Amino acid sequence: MLDNYEVNTKATYQSLLLKGIITLFGCALLGLAPEMSSIAQAQSSQTQKSNPARKKVFVQNTRQVGFKDKSAGAGSKSNSMSLNPSLFQKKDPNELTLDSDANLDYRVTQGCLRRNFNEDNLPASVGIDNKAFSEFFKSQTKGFFNNMRGDCIPYAVAFTTRNRFDSLSIMNGPIQDSRTEVWTFTPSAFGGFLVQQDFLRNESKNLTEIRVPLKEVLYDQRKLGDKLPVELVWELNSIIKQIYPEDNNSLENTNSIVRLIVDFGDRERWAQIWAVEIIDPSNKEVFASAFWVERNDIPGAFFTGNGEPLERSFWTNPLSYRRISRGVGMVRAGSAKRSKANAPVAQAAPTKQRYRAHMGIDYAAPIGTPIFSVANGKVVHMGFSGAFGNLIVLEHPGNYHTYYAHLSNYNTELELGNEVRRGLEIGFVGTTGRSTGPHLHFELRKDGIYVDPYGSKTQLDLWSMRDNESGQLTREVLLLGSPPSK
Repeated sequence: MLDNYEVNTKATYQSLLLKGIITLFGCALLGLAPEMSSIAQAQSSQTQKSNPARKKVFVQNTRQVGFKDKSAGAGSKSNSMSLNPSLFQKKDPNELTLDSDANLDYRVTQGCLRRNFNEDNLPASVGIDNKAFSEFFKSQTKGFFNNMRGDCIPYAVAFTTRNRFDSLSIMNGPIQDSRTEVWTFTPSAFGGFLVQQDFLRNESKNLTEIRVPLKEVLYDQRKLGDKLPVELVWELNSIIKQIYPEDNNSLENTNSIVRLIVDFGDRERWAQIWAVEIIDPSNKEVFASAFWVERNDIPGAFFTGNGEPLERSFWTNPLSYRRISRGVGMVRAGSAKRSKANAPVAQAAPTKQRYRAHMGIDYAAPIGTPIFSVANGKVVHMGFSGAFGNLIVLEHPGNYHTYYAHLSNYNTELELGNEVRRGLEIGFVGTTGRSTGPHLHFELRKDGIYVDPYGSKTQLDLWSMRDNESGQLTREVLLLGSPPSK
């Protein structure tokens, strides 16, 4: 009987203990439930405050839409608030190799060589010291000089490091019409040389020549709205400001004109400026010029008629009005609050100031200032992103990305997946996210690594003439430029 009593008592004790644990656990849940609900509501309220509803802004329509919709399909709606984690990863700057195929020592000379009986010696006459090329040139141009018109031979020749010949373009006379042809010679990557024959009649199918007063481009761009799409007006103004001869400040007070060669594009092609020249109409003197070089693996680029690159300025010019307030460097991550004037100063051990890296360029500007895409690209992020605030990220060929942060609003016609053209208004300056005042935070990244576009040692293939592109520039100089003077 004693053994049974002990067993029953033990079972009863275990049963009571289990019920007590269950009761205590249930009470704990009931007690915590209101607190958990309060936390969830607070988090929801904070999220709503940090993600304000987007307000629509009025965007004036132009003759040419500045972006193309390349999304999943007709009727599909992109989620503009989606995040791609790879766009925000920090990578080691030492992993980035710049200027792998860029030619920093590049120059172009052009002119119109007076005809003589030794036309086969033209390479030596324009400074090409290459016996093998001279023989190739002589064998290829036997028929070319039979079709010459006029008394001089227009040419453009490019040289690289140590005066190495890079390309030569020649034209069959200074007259530009349907019979104009240009021959371009370049070294082959496999040894020997290549020659390409082009005719102006083929090049001019989609091209239009426009002449506008220099004064309008510099000071009254609104008058250009009836002649050019708005994104081309921004691009033209940027070009002129770079090639405008600084040693002639009175040029705008003359009758000087800007001659443009423009492709207005269609649904499959962007509108594009191919050539720009500042000309004195009285004597047809060309003060300065710029030409567009198309590329497949990276964005195209503008170069002057002498081969000087212009692209660095475009990739650092996202605003029509700008003042750089802060560049790359270290900024304070936090600071102690100042004590009141009458409060006693406590003697405390000095604390080490914390700093964080500021990767990007800050352009101070009033709220609502338009922001432009610095190059053709695709919208891969558009939405709120923590310290960036309202952020747009554009992807460009060559695995380049540009970041536009702290925006007050976006172009309401823009969506995730759109392809945009350089010069399109994509948003407006604001002070969202971690921002102490109205400004645009701009970043340029290559392979996910930040690149300082203002760094004196920064050289990108975006900005330099690569060896395999030289022939295109000399060709465009002769085909699209004004006939060279004799």
